[in-house]
Amino acid sequence: MSTENKKETFGEIIAGDKLVLLDFTAEWCGPCKLMKPILEELRKGIGDRIRILKIDIDKSPAVSDAFDIQSVPTLMLIQNRNILWRQSGVLQANQLETVINKFLVTSNA
Repeated sequence: MSTENKKETFGEIIAGDKLVLLDFTAEWCGPCKLMKPILEELRKGIGDRIRILKIDIDKSPAVSDAFDIQSVPTLMLIQNRNILWRQSGVLQANQLETVINKFLVTSNA
């Protein structure tokens, strides 16, 4: 039996060395719905070099409060529990990839 299937906690994920993109969203949010295909496109372009986590602010109010989320969508890059970048609003996949690549180069240097 493999231990690979052990479910990581949110805290473990954001504490890791791997870059994590948090997408704070809500089901009732129109612009948030625009982010879904954008993040799917981003995932195709960036592959497994980062993790992407979608966080529904209504289902996870404690996490939203901890990160002081005032509007959705809000995107955030985290690594080793440090917030490296944060922006609210819809971004295109190429804009996100440019931001992410800056941090991937920095973290791999």
